[in-house]
Amino acid sequence: MITNKKKFFSEILKAILKLIIAGVFIGILKKYDAIVAVILIIRIIHHVNKTILVPKNNKNWVLLFGMFLIAIIGVSGEYWAVSNGYWEYHEVERELPLWLPFAWMLAFHFLYELEGRLIPILKNKTSKNKIILAILLALILPAFGEVITIYLGVWTYYWPYQILGVPLYAFISLVFVHMLVYTILHFVCKKYKIEDIVFN
Repeated sequence: MITNKKKFFSEILKAILKLIIAGVFIGILKKYDAIVAVILIIRIIHHVNKTILVPKNNKNWVLLFGMFLIAIIGVSGEYWAVSNGYWEYHEVERELPLWLPFAWMLAFHFLYELEGRLIPILKNKTSKNKIILAILLALILPAFGEVITIYLGVWTYYWPYQILGVPLYAFISLVFVHMLVYTILHFVCKKYKIEDIVFN
């Protein structure tokens, strides 16, 4: 299934290292959600500049649309869950920390970029293999990042059936949200004939 295993595992290890850094960063600064939000916004501006403003061709508006879409869906789900007592953020003055929508946006960007580097080294770049890759990454990597932040006291889940503090429902929800946005973007790319290695 993979043409270059060394590159594949190198990309996965780099992704895990990035998640550890991000998780520790949020964990250490959890009391200062406004500062975290500003830093994440700066990171998003950097990505937007690199993928949309600077390139003369191939401006990736689809990725930006996906980032906003997942932020809306993700924060809506978080508001519903926190309001119903399914999980709780700690050491912030409000129900949801200010950095939350930007973390969703960057998580989407993170998975998109990783898939963009992994898809070229798949033996068969079929839609089925891309979907399997997307599901596996969305199932494992965001949950790994959550484990770090949970153990650093950023939030607590109250749903049952937990693995290292992350409940089964959260695994399912993370995959559902990411695949919902991927499906929407697949149809957007198809309708407007946009070439994208991840979405078509």
